Amino acid sequence: MSQWKERRAPCSVLRKNDQREEYERDRARVIHSSAFRRLQAKTQILGVLEGDFHRTRLTHSMEVAQIGRGLVLSLLKKYPELKDLIPRLEQIETNGLAHDLGHPPFGHGGEIALNYAMSDYGGFEANGQTLRILSKLESHTPEHGLDLTRRSLLGVLKYPVPFSRVNRKQTPKGSDSDNNSNVYQHLLPPKCYLDTEQDVLNWILEPLSDSDQELFCEQTNPTKCNHGFSLHKALDTSLMNLADDIAYGVHDFEDGIVLRLLTREHWQDVVNNLDQKWAEDNNLLNIENQLFNRTENSGHRRKQAVGALVHGLISSAELKQNKKFEEPLLQWNAILPEEPRNFLQALQETVWQNVIQLNTVQAATYRGRKIVLALFEALSSDPEMLLPVSFQKLWKAAKCEQEEKRIVCDYIAGMTDQYANRFYERLFLPGHGSVFDRL
Repeated sequence: MSQWKERRAPCSVLRKNDQREEYERDRARVIHSSAFRRLQAKTQILGVLEGDFHRTRLTHSMEVAQIGRGLVLSLLKKYPELKDLIPRLEQIETNGLAHDLGHPPFGHGGEIALNYAMSDYGGFEANGQTLRILSKLESHTPEHGLDLTRRSLLGVLKYPVPFSRVNRKQTPKGSDSDNNSNVYQHLLPPKCYLDTEQDVLNWILEPLSDSDQELFCEQTNPTKCNHGFSLHKALDTSLMNLADDIAYGVHDFEDGIVLRLLTREHWQDVVNNLDQKWAEDNNLLNIENQLFNRTENSGHRRKQAVGALVHGLISSAELKQNKKFEEPLLQWNAILPEEPRNFLQALQETVWQNVIQLNTVQAATYRGRKIVLALFEALSSDPEMLLPVSFQKLWKAAKCEQEEKRIVCDYIAGMTDQYANRFYERLFLPGHGSVFDRL
């Protein structure tokens, strides 16, 4: 397993009396990165300016890391014979904390806008940007970003297929001036890594046999209107993905309850997908009142109910083996059996239909999308005047237009919601901003 602890940089700083193991250093690098700090001001579902209770990308990432720990502990008890394969707690924490680093401002609205702006220059996808941040953009090393271990990078590689291979064959055409939301809504990017990180991908998969590499990168083929998608994940990625789904399904459902966007009626729709035997085994049959009763001291009861939901899903997780792979890290994946999986999907669907699709939430998404597109157009039109000095240097060193656009894209993708708002106001709204303001 030593090859999975290797880093790309030819030499790494080793400090006297540093007792940390390699994976503990990975976790520290993520926590202390500027990209991680920016998550505190990036939209999860509801905009960060809409209130101070609901989750942001930062708190969501912390919850994913914590749920990941719970999954690891549960699976270690179920599968003691795989204790040397199941990731250590600091490994799964690293994956959970890092998994959303690539998300741009304004959530998926910002992601759609950047993919639209970059449609002729290699596209944009948030998970692909995460790998780009970890391996190139963060400033821990001159050339290799945070220079995480090979296994940590494999863990955040949710979709081991490049943009160019899975992107639909026909891209909707239009421009910002068309004011055509349908164009943008059909520009959700494929789930992938960006072609700019092909060298990183090759390095991550280097220890695998040729047959494992070929199988791991299998995909469905794109069509004229639909993206292709990858078919396989590594063990650590499957754990992180499951933790992400639980955090999204349960904790965003909790946000919806507290903000009075979700009601007992919505819960009843979810209960229709609740297997009675599984619910009884996990003490979930009578939690409706705990979730929805609003009295002076009801907060703790809701928290106990939410904890029961999370625990029920964590403790139900299993490992499934695919013997087509030679590498154990690819053979095994974490899954949920059918009963809890259907329940979790019902929670997610309820959040999607009754929170994310709410017209006021969609209005904020629309606004964010327009801001990102306007910033991309302005920065692309005069990068030497509008980009910060550090990005100006990168832009001047670019060898082609595609590289120039990618640098503008990197700059915008790294913005927080507030920073993007301020930049937009300074450029386009009279009376906002001063030459003495620092952006």
